[in-house]
Amino acid sequence: MEKMLTVGIKRGFSEEKLKKTKEPLVKKDEKGLYVYTVNENLKVYFEDFYTFLEGLEKKCLTDLRIIRDKVDSCDPRCEETKAFYCARKIIVEVVLKNVYGYYGDDSTLGVIMSTWCFGTVVLEKIENYKERLSRGELLDVNLPEYPYLVLRYFDEIYRKTLVELFEFPPEAFSVKWQYTEPLKRYAKILSDITASLSNILMLVKENIADIPSGGNSDLKGQY
Repeated sequence: MEKMLTVGIKRGFSEEKLKKTKEPLVKKDEKGLYVYTVNENLKVYFEDFYTFLEGLEKKCLTDLRIIRDKVDSCDPRCEETKAFYCARKIIVEVVLKNVYGYYGDDSTLGVIMSTWCFGTVVLEKIENYKERLSRGELLDVNLPEYPYLVLRYFDEIYRKTLVELFEFPPEAFSVKWQYTEPLKRYAKILSDITASLSNILMLVKENIADIPSGGNSDLKGQY
């Protein structure tokens, strides 16, 4: 039976699909099929990655049920308590959205990564989401009319919430730059190389355009 998430999303790279692929990056040993990840060059087994996401989905859904029950039983006058749970709900929903996105993605082997790398990716997305919320660029249905308290709690708890969900050690995200900064540098290098190649091609085209139609006759005697 094909494995999937609670909501019915199937694995992007199912075992059946991997067995049929001729992708040389996909290898197999006694533990199963694996790939060396693009970002870290670490051996990651497909089964381990998908099992991790399946477990993370269950934790997020359980957390959301608890939050919903807490909010329903909360005194309407307890604004700070409601703001806390509202902030946590936003964080958990962002994590869940990424679980769904990565689990079903089969566009590239780059979506397969270690649990630590996945956590770092989600952390950065949540921080970007937080910044956009604080600037009023996003309209989240969870936010009340006056979201100051929610944003304050969001800023206070998002790292702790991720550590709990991912079951990472408390200091896990203190070295986030280990993956994100090198990736940014590599992206800039590739961008610079692309720009340089474009400039070279432009110069070649301009020089070719400047050569007179009969110009080649002057060069014949040199060969």
